[in-house]
Amino acid sequence: MKNIVLTLLCISLLALTGCKENSGKAQTGEAGDVTPVDKLTSEQIKAASFEDLFKTIDAKEVEEDIFTLINQDYSVLTAGTPDHYNSMVASWGGWGILFNKQVVFSMLRSNRYTLELIRKENRYTMSFFDREYQEEIVKFGMSSGRDSNKKMTNTTLTAVETPSGNMSYKEAKIIIELDLFEVTTVSPDDFLTEDARQFIIDAHTETNEYHKLVFGEIKNVWVRK
Repeated sequence: MKNIVLTLLCISLLALTGCKENSGKAQTGEAGDVTPVDKLTSEQIKAASFEDLFKTIDAKEVEEDIFTLINQDYSVLTAGTPDHYNSMVASWGGWGILFNKQVVFSMLRSNRYTLELIRKENRYTMSFFDREYQEEIVKFGMSSGRDSNKKMTNTTLTAVETPSGNMSYKEAKIIIELDLFEVTTVSPDDFLTEDARQFIIDAHTETNEYHKLVFGEIKNVWVRK
């Protein structure tokens, strides 16, 4: 009889311990400690730190299609400091290897204010966003931030400083930190198709300068947790 009582007592204690453990796990989930970033509300994203939102990976581990990212999702280039920064949309460019370094390149109008800040700081970020933010992204291409900060204050995106001191946005899904590597001026003679050549000529007529090919060496890649 004593053996039966002891056995039942042990079973009861084990069951009680298991209930407490399960209860603790449920509370952790309810507290939101394991909530994926893509499930956070806009308010939670704005309140979170950079480290809460992003993790670093190697550039070779990026799973998204590069052609879709650049040409359809658009990239946002941002340069400057927390006190003064500017962003622009860039939909022409790519990724590759140059002098054995991982790089990205963008083709930019020479009069872009963001390009001016890139050359001043010698570093910048290239960020990508989910489609739901596309209307906000397009705003970066509608006006210049050279003479007014109104362009940057009109967005609902939340600016954030990376651990390296670069500027981007908390709502991004991918942030690439870049050191300026090379800036090359293109010429109409460089292009062998008539439409490309004419585009370069027309842009020169507007700005009195030719487009720039801007190469950045990849230093860090951050993706949403």
